[in-house]
Amino acid sequence: MFLTKTHLSRRALIRGTGVTLALPFLDSMVPAQTALVKTAANPKTRFLAVFSAHGWAPTYWNDGRPDQPPTEGRNLGLGFIHTPLEPFKDQLTIIGGLDATSSMPPPGSSGGDHARAAAALTGAAPKKTSGADIHCGVSVDQVIAQKYGQDSLLPSLQVGIEDPGASTGVCGWGYSCAYSNSVSWAGPSRPLPHEINPQAIFERLFGDGATPEERMIRKSTNGSILDTAMNEVARLEKKLPNGDRARLGDYLDSVREVERRLQLSAKRSNEAPEMPIGVPQSIDEHIKLIWDLQLLAFQADITRVSSLLYARDESNQTYPESGVSSANHASSHHGEDPARREMWARINRYQMRTLAYFLKKARDTRDGDGNLLDHSLLLWTSNMGNANQHSHVNVGSLLVGGASGQHHATLNVMEQGPTANMLLGVLHLFGIPSESIGDSTKPVSFS
Repeated sequence: MFLTKTHLSRRALIRGTGVTLALPFLDSMVPAQTALVKTAANPKTRFLAVFSAHGWAPTYWNDGRPDQPPTEGRNLGLGFIHTPLEPFKDQLTIIGGLDATSSMPPPGSSGGDHARAAAALTGAAPKKTSGADIHCGVSVDQVIAQKYGQDSLLPSLQVGIEDPGASTGVCGWGYSCAYSNSVSWAGPSRPLPHEINPQAIFERLFGDGATPEERMIRKSTNGSILDTAMNEVARLEKKLPNGDRARLGDYLDSVREVERRLQLSAKRSNEAPEMPIGVPQSIDEHIKLIWDLQLLAFQADITRVSSLLYARDESNQTYPESGVSSANHASSHHGEDPARREMWARINRYQMRTLAYFLKKARDTRDGDGNLLDHSLLLWTSNMGNANQHSHVNVGSLLVGGASGQHHATLNVMEQGPTANMLLGVLHLFGIPSESIGDSTKPVSFS
């Protein structure tokens, strides 16, 4: 692919008072008569790791058979939970059969199944301690960030949905709360905090460095952080061809729309106009804002690596839009009652609907010679296969996205071994020739 546009740096920024606005990919970022793949504007693969506690209802995430997940073959079809992902099945792989061995109790002990979430993305068993001597492993997102995140504005981003609240110190069975408060680990003793406040995430992405007084005035008048940068935007637009002007306009409209929703959430929560403002009262709106902020972060290449702590262990969150009134964790303990088991599956399906919300927007967002979904890989995983039994066997996971041509969807893959084998396979998709991660024994192949 060759383009003949005026060259604009891929790292070009728009600045205003307290604002640093990264730009989305524009054709003008490709030097004239230069192949896209040979320029700094060549789209880079993004990675997003999502952890949701308690796994999926095991009789509902297979290809429709009510008794068990598929045990042989590939491309068998979507089950009840994953039908919202039907439009994306050409870039979807659902993985079953792997056991979260690093999340299992240490030999000779029992309990603590809700205290080892950190194992999900590290593949390493957390050290049982309630003191400062925590030890786990490096998570898959941080291994990728070490190689691909260093030349972006944020090497990685960690976001979440649920407030840890008073979860500090010891979180049960002698385990530090660090193991359940973070699934993203930069080192064996370096858990990274997950920001749950959409306003704080927005201001981190777009550099709201204004004074408290300026923020108060802007928020009281529903002003936008973009208002202070519009003169520079106008100067830039004069240099751009029509297609790039339209693309930049769409991007800025998306930024404004997210900011408008944040302002509405602030009014509804009756918070004082100080940074950070509280999270939305509606969990559905909260989730969508997190997904939209993630999209903007990838679209503008602010970061290429993220992790999302979607639901915490022992989550008491309810999702009214799922049609189920009971809480997440309580619903997962269905006692094998068919009606209650279906309620748990409906919560799982709702989570897949919110994922589809993000995937559609990513597919509709142009990125280089394709779209953002083509150039991304999302991993959704857990540390349990059957939460009703606290079982770490046969944990369901999925990969979705083209990974810049490296991920070839096979829809259903059944494997044997630890879930760390899947993490190792992901590293290989990113061209990272690690021999192991956590307790892996061999990489899962996704081709």
